Amino acid sequence: MPHSSNDQLPTTFNRLAWSNLAAQSAEQIALAAAPIVAVLLLGVGEGQTGLLQTALTLPFVLFAIPAGLLADHISRRRLMALAEALRAMSLLVILALIWSGLLTLPLLALLGFVAVCGTVMYSVAAPSLVPSLVPSSLLSAANARIELARTIAFAGGPALGGALVGFLGAAPAFGCAAALSIVAVALLSGIHEPARATVARRQPLQDIAEGLAFVAGHPLLRPVFVTQLIFGAAAFMILAVFVPYAVRHLGLSASGIGLTLAMYGVGMVVGALAATRVMRWLPFGIVVALGPVTGLVASLVMVLTIWLPSPALAGFSFFLLGVGPIIWVISTVTLRQSVTPPRLLGRVSAINILSYGARPVGTGLAALVGGFYNAEACLYLAVAGFAWQAVVILKSPAAVLARQPEMVGEASG
Repeated sequence: MPHSSNDQLPTTFNRLAWSNLAAQSAEQIALAAAPIVAVLLLGVGEGQTGLLQTALTLPFVLFAIPAGLLADHISRRRLMALAEALRAMSLLVILALIWSGLLTLPLLALLGFVAVCGTVMYSVAAPSLVPSLVPSSLLSAANARIELARTIAFAGGPALGGALVGFLGAAPAFGCAAALSIVAVALLSGIHEPARATVARRQPLQDIAEGLAFVAGHPLLRPVFVTQLIFGAAAFMILAVFVPYAVRHLGLSASGIGLTLAMYGVGMVVGALAATRVMRWLPFGIVVALGPVTGLVASLVMVLTIWLPSPALAGFSFFLLGVGPIIWVISTVTLRQSVTPPRLLGRVSAINILSYGARPVGTGLAALVGGFYNAEACLYLAVAGFAWQAVVILKSPAAVLARQPEMVGEASG
């Protein structure tokens, strides 16, 4: 995996980074293959593929908080290994059903749901494990490496999944994803996780309330969470209307749309590669604010295409939309890890994942505004959202931090 800094990260962390790359790639290949298999192998229509996609996203809403509770009470490495083994098992069952000709849409949706439950547990536990494997001074470099793996998987996984289904058939795609999950489990087995202080057993609702109260009451984490909520809704408003807008207003073909959207992935990779250096050069608070401000600029560039219908401008907008959020993710994950007591890290990571719930709000608003007015109105509304989230973070104490906060101990919070 490419290095994002010259700092020497511990060998045990490097195993986690490679495991993360394998796990994220398995997820993206399987997520790309599932709807293709549903259409080409099972012959389902658009409505049914919509239900399939719902089944593949529900676990993030249903199980993020329970996964956080588990991550705070048991070994995080063991939880990640169990989660990845669960995903591998569900993918192998899909593979067996394809080979036997017994796969149906309900079975594909159920097994896909189980696989994504594994994704949720892995995604919550991974950032909670990182601070125990690397020193505080290397947290940003470690998070950049983790995020680079996710970005590479996000950019390349869907293309690889589609190519496997297209050239070799459905079975090899799920077989490849299952093999990558097994590799991820094997890599995790070589990681030594330092012992943590025992957390007192309480009612689950008390544990959840403690995590929520910590985020809501923290002067740095609260504005970060609110900013992320608004950013997610505004970004998905743009994504929801871009394809029909690009065809009607920018005159793009299917391949042109694909190329323009690909700039989003390019921006993510560039941002992940540059993040450690940016965080070394600039004050920590400016780096935290950089993502939201870049998002606002990206939305303004997209609105500019209303008056100057240029595919190049649209591509540049998506590039900015990719660069900014990656630097935002790396800096804010580092912030969360620094200011959150270790016993709360799982729940705080889970609450962060819950912010993904703003994405369907954005797509719903786009459907409503686009239906009554047009895509252009959605783009203007997205600018308002991006301006709002930029103001929230710029007015927060997080934006004026000179450096990464010192790591807190268990007595804090």
